[in-house]
Amino acid sequence: MPSAPRTDDQVLADTDVPALLRYGLTQDALRTALFGDGAVAAAVRLDRLGVVPRAVAFVADIARAGGLRYAADLPEPLPSPEASALLREWLETAAQVATGPEAEERAVRWLDAVAEIMGMRRDVREGRGDRPHDGE
Repeated sequence: MPSAPRTDDQVLADTDVPALLRYGLTQDALRTALFGDGAVAAAVRLDRLGVVPRAVAFVADIARAGGLRYAADLPEPLPSPEASALLREWLETAAQVATGPEAEERAVRWLDAVAEIMGMRRDVREGRGDRPHDGE
C-alpha cells in the first residue's frame, strides 16, 4: 500500500541537505536520496525564501563554467542575503567533497534538478502544470 504524501514541512524536517550532498555526491547508495528528497527539500527551502528557479539555474551555469568553489565564493549568488547564505553552504559542502570532474558535474546537475523542481512547483501553484516549464 502506498504511503501518504508528505507535506513540505515533513520533507524539510526529515531532510538534511548538506549531509545528502556530502554523501550523495560520493556514494552511489545515497545518490537517489540526494536527487529525490534532497532536491525537493532544497527547492522548498529556496522557494520559501522567494528565490525564482532561473536564479538557481544561473548559479548552476556559473558552477558548471567556473567550478563549485568559484560559485561558492560569489559574494551574493542569489538576490537575498539569507538565500545566498543557504546556497553558499550547499555549494561549499559540495565543493569540499566533489574532488573530481564527475562529482562536480553531479553537483551541478543536482542544482539544475533543484531549479527544475522549483519551476514545476511554481507552475502547479499558478495553474500552469500542463504547460512546458519556461525556467521561472
